Amino acid sequence: MFKIDPAANRIKPLEVKRFTDLGFTERKHLQEWLENYPQALSPGEGDELLIIQKEFDGFDDTRERLDLLAIDKDGNLVIIENKLDDSGRDVVWQALKYASYCANLKKQQVVEIFQRYLNQKAQVESAEPANAEKILLEFLQADDLQSVQLNTLKSQRLILVAAHYRKEVTNTVLWLSQFGVICQCFKVTPYQAGAELFLNVEQIIPTPEAEDFMIGMMAKEAEEKSASHEQLNSHRLRLAFWEQALDAFSHSSCSLYNNISPNKDHWLSAGSGLSAMVFNLIFSKNEVRVEFYMSRSQAEANQFAFDRLESQKTHIETKFGAALTWQPLPNRKACRIVFAKPVNGYDKANWPEMIQWLVEHMVRLEQALSGPLEKIKQDLKTTDLNKEPVQDGE
Repeated sequence: MFKIDPAANRIKPLEVKRFTDLGFTERKHLQEWLENYPQALSPGEGDELLIIQKEFDGFDDTRERLDLLAIDKDGNLVIIENKLDDSGRDVVWQALKYASYCANLKKQQVVEIFQRYLNQKAQVESAEPANAEKILLEFLQADDLQSVQLNTLKSQRLILVAAHYRKEVTNTVLWLSQFGVICQCFKVTPYQAGAELFLNVEQIIPTPEAEDFMIGMMAKEAEEKSASHEQLNSHRLRLAFWEQALDAFSHSSCSLYNNISPNKDHWLSAGSGLSAMVFNLIFSKNEVRVEFYMSRSQAEANQFAFDRLESQKTHIETKFGAALTWQPLPNRKACRIVFAKPVNGYDKANWPEMIQWLVEHMVRLEQALSGPLEKIKQDLKTTDLNKEPVQDGE
């Protein structure tokens, strides 16, 4: 840091000092400065902090006390630990302990803690104490306490303040950020120029430039973990559902799935005697369905089979016993014929009824299509569409 001399048009370096060399202490000085000017720890817009207690020792079964307790604009409690010239090795562990203690504080307890703090300040200043709830609502821009989200689960933040950070501290803070623990490190450096003293407060972890990126990455990771958990749960449900469904099919008149194994997909396919044209069972969160799916690599072959079946639509639907949904899927190679039922598929209590429905309607679909498919099989033999084209390298 430099001091500018406008008259001489020169800069002069300021002398870096240690807090202890200047006679400053953690409790009487650094803590006092930050208590009365928390904006020093709010580098960006919307980062304002409201100090609600200092030397807080309201933890059950322990005499430990944290330096400063604050609240941010989102209603999160912020634990601030000050360490002067050296962070020490255990500052992160100390802050984490305090965060865990504070995590249990209910909304009304936070208000009471703040009110005690205001009462203490008023006593020192011989003034009338301010109303904690009113100040909190103004700070959070809320109409009433009931509507405020205050100290919610896993929302506690950590702020560490020191002139020098040991590597084990910075490494631990960066590691914690991967798990969504918001921890900021501020480096405070005193300077001297003659009789004048200066203090530089600089956020070093995360850097202000990287903070939005890190928050975005944490949100993305949380979303991915949630999606991965959802997918894993879906896989388990599907496997269990197909095990029960296949057992039911093995005791039915439908032999299509006798040699099919359960899997984690949302469908089970069984051959029809025509290459790449299959009977599908579909199990999803919102519906179950039976379908005949035509998916040869030659779109013309799929369309040929679909057109032949659709020309017998009235006969097929009469034999099936209900109107089917006919999907030529013009923007894709595949075509299909579908019959579906809306369900709450992930409620296991519904599974017996859903499985019974699948068995009944697959039996009916197979019977309705068996005659027409046999004729299509013969027709395909007399066309150039009967064989799948050979792929390069085969």
